[in-house]
Amino acid sequence: MTEIRARQGTLRSDISFAFALALAAYVAWLVRGVLVLVYISGLFAVVLVPVVNATSRIHIGRWRLLKGPAILLLLAMAAGAATAFGFLAIPPVLRDLAQLNGQAPTSIPELLEKVRRIPFVSRLNEAALSSDLVGFATHATTYVLFSIKDWAGKLANIVSGLVLTVYFILEGERTYRWFLSFVPPDRRPRLDDTLQRAGVRMRKWLLGQASLMLILGVTSTITYLALDVRYAYALGALTGLLNIIPMVGAAIAIVLALLVAAIDSWGRVVGVAIFYAIYLQVENSYLTPKIMQARVALSGLATLVSLLLGFALAGVPGALVAIPTAVLVSVLLDEYLVRNH
Repeated sequence: MTEIRARQGTLRSDISFAFALALAAYVAWLVRGVLVLVYISGLFAVVLVPVVNATSRIHIGRWRLLKGPAILLLLAMAAGAATAFGFLAIPPVLRDLAQLNGQAPTSIPELLEKVRRIPFVSRLNEAALSSDLVGFATHATTYVLFSIKDWAGKLANIVSGLVLTVYFILEGERTYRWFLSFVPPDRRPRLDDTLQRAGVRMRKWLLGQASLMLILGVTSTITYLALDVRYAYALGALTGLLNIIPMVGAAIAIVLALLVAAIDSWGRVVGVAIFYAIYLQVENSYLTPKIMQARVALSGLATLVSLLLGFALAGVPGALVAIPTAVLVSVLLDEYLVRNH
């Protein structure tokens, strides 16, 4: 009788545990957006901690920065760089747009005339062509208006992620020790050592990514200046910054540079296209294996799969942390699956 009651108690415990696990999974799915934001902020905090620590070691005489002021200094430097970029990059664009707006009465008829010379389009009458242009403009305006809400939500997520990252940097050590407290004491040192090694490799990824961004930014700026492309400095800086977004960032930079080059001549377009064709070959065949794979010790296939999964799960933010996440998973698998055998 006692054995039967013990089995019934075990069965009830298993059912309760399965129900609690299913409920927790359901709640996690409902708030998956918040959990992804917290996870991304935590990973960024891990890779940025060395930067904050290096800044906090700056001292003038006996005066020394603490961690909080060091974070504020880095944020102020980032805000100052963004402001300076805006002051240098936006005025030339606005000036050209104002000039284009002044030439609109004469340039639009010329544009319509060029469009009518295109095969098949010439068969359309002017009224139909004008109607198509008006319809396109209407749809574009509607899309922009409805996108304002989405962009406002994304901006709120960026601000929330920034605040969470700052809190993780300030309270990261305490949070990390609290997490380790859930692990049995005899297994805690091994997990601690494994996570520390993963953190080192993730920080190496940040250094490698920053190196690639700097190389692309400098080489693209030199190319734009040599080709006399408009907004060469602004385009070069933007190209380097966008390279932090895997695949998508490079595509956006290429399209933007080609569009700006097309304003003046097709020769500049060809020059920019040749530069990117050569650079992408050099980056994929030499720079990425030399800089990234040597630092994070991930194969090209693992990197590509992690990027695709990151895009599928969380879009651009997921792609940003895809490689650090793959590094973390790789270290955990190597420690608890490979070395155990």
